Amino acid sequence: MIVETLPSTATTLHHPSLNLDTSVASSAPMTSQQELGQPKKRKSPGHSSSQRPHVGGGGRGGCQQEKGEASCVRSKPIKKGSGKGTAANSDREARWAEQLLNPCAAAIEAGNLPRTQHLLYVLGELASFSGEPNHRLAAHGLRALTRRLPHAVGQAAAATVKMPSCECPTPVFSGVDPRLFRASLIRFNEVSPWFSVPNALANSAIAQAASTKGAVTEPRQVHVVDIGVSHGVQWPTLLEALTRVPRGSTPPSVRLTVAGPTATPPVPFSASPPGYDCSPQLLRYAKSIDLDLGIVQAPCLDTLHGTLTPGETLIVCLQFRLGLATADEQAAILRTVRDLNPELMVLTELDGGGGRSDYSAASEFAARLELLWRFLDSTAAAFKGMDADESRVMEAEAGTALAPTARRGAAVGGGRESWRARLAAAGFEEAAFGGEAVETAKALLRKYDGGWELVPPSSSAAAAAVGLRWKGQPVSFCSLWRPAQASPELMGRGA
Repeated sequence: MIVETLPSTATTLHHPSLNLDTSVASSAPMTSQQELGQPKKRKSPGHSSSQRPHVGGGGRGGCQQEKGEASCVRSKPIKKGSGKGTAANSDREARWAEQLLNPCAAAIEAGNLPRTQHLLYVLGELASFSGEPNHRLAAHGLRALTRRLPHAVGQAAAATVKMPSCECPTPVFSGVDPRLFRASLIRFNEVSPWFSVPNALANSAIAQAASTKGAVTEPRQVHVVDIGVSHGVQWPTLLEALTRVPRGSTPPSVRLTVAGPTATPPVPFSASPPGYDCSPQLLRYAKSIDLDLGIVQAPCLDTLHGTLTPGETLIVCLQFRLGLATADEQAAILRTVRDLNPELMVLTELDGGGGRSDYSAASEFAARLELLWRFLDSTAAAFKGMDADESRVMEAEAGTALAPTARRGAAVGGGRESWRARLAAAGFEEAAFGGEAVETAKALLRKYDGGWELVPPSSSAAAAAVGLRWKGQPVSFCSLWRPAQASPELMGRGA
C-alpha cells in the first residue's frame, strides 16, 4: 500500500477524490486502495481489502506475507557493496505504515483534527500487533499517537476525535514473567545481532584492556560498571574471555556493578520485571570456570563512588541508555562517569543520524519510528516470520520508544558526530578498537541474517567506532573512550 507523504502544511492526501475535512465517522468505509490513493498497477494481492487485518484481529493476510518476505531475505542475502541504493529505495517504498503515521503525527502537531481523525481511522483498519512488520509498526505507532493527541491539542479537543482501540496484548519488560523475560533475552541474542554484536565488541575491548594493564603492572582486580540493557546475558562471554588472557595477566578477581535506572521512566530495554535477578546464574558460572566474581547492585549512579576500590582496573560499559534521554540527562550521566575516572568507557548507542536544528514533535516521532521499523523488520527476519512469544516480548518493549513523555523533550540522540562532540565536552577522548575485537564481531555476524552488515572503523582518527547496519541503513555504533588526561602511552594502545 502506497501513500504519498506530504508536508505538514498539507491538508489532504494526494488523491483527487479524498477530502480529509469530511467526517469519516459518518461515511461508509472505503477500500484500502481507495483510502491510500494507491495506483491499480501497484496493487498487491497480499494487501487486498479481503485480507486486510483489523485491530485486535489475527492479521492472517499480514502473517502470510511476512513468511514470504522473511524466507526471501534468508534465501537471497544482501551482498555487501552491491545494489545498496536500489535496495534502500525499494525498502522505503514498501514501508506504507510510516507514510500514514508520519502525516498523522504532523496533523496532530498542527491541530488539524479532521485530518487526524481520518488518518487514525485508516490506521485503525490496518494496524495489528501480529502479521508482517508494516502492520505491527502501524499498531505501535497508532498506540503512541492516540496518547500524544491529548498532550498536543488538549483533553477537550481530543475528546471530539474518535480514537480506535489499540492496546498491545503483550506486556513490556517491567510486567512480563521473569522466566519468559530471561528466555526472550537469550533467544533474541541467538537470532539477532541487535545487542549481541555490540556486546561482543564491548567484551573484546574489556578483556584486551584488562590483559594490557596486567602486562604492564601486576594483575589487578577488574571492575566493570554495567550501565546497559543486557540484564546479565552479556557477561558469561566476558568472564570466559578473562580466563583466557595471556598467562600472568589474568585478573585475580572480577567485580560487576549493575547500575539502576538512569532515567524516569526507564528507557527501552533497561527495565526488568520484579523478582528477576541474574546474579545467581552468573556466580554459578564463574565458580564453574574458577573465576572469583563479586556482584554489586547500585540503585542509582550517585552510589557508584561507594563501590570503587583503590588500585583496580575500572571499566564502564554504557550501552543503549542515553539515546532517548534529554540533553541535560545525557550531560549529567556523562559527568558522573567521567568523575569515576575509568580506564576505559564503552559507549554503544542507536545511530539516529545527524541532529536536527528544526526540532518538532513530529520530526522526533519520525526519527524514532524509522528506528523501530528497522527493529521490527530485522526481528521478523530473525524469527523467520514466526509469531513467537519471545519476539512479541521484545517488540512490545521496543514499541515504548514511541511513547510520549514530558521529560524527554527534543530528540538529541543524533549520529556519531553528535555523540563525539558530547563526549569531548564531557572530558573524554576516543580510542580505537583492536583488530581482534573487530574480527570477532565480523565472525559473529556471519551467523545472522544476510541483511546485516558491520561497518569497521576507518584509518581516520575521526571514525574509530564500529557501526551496525540493517539493509544498508544505520542501526547502532559501538565506540571506546578514555579520560582526556590519560597518559599518551595508554592512549596509544588500541583497546
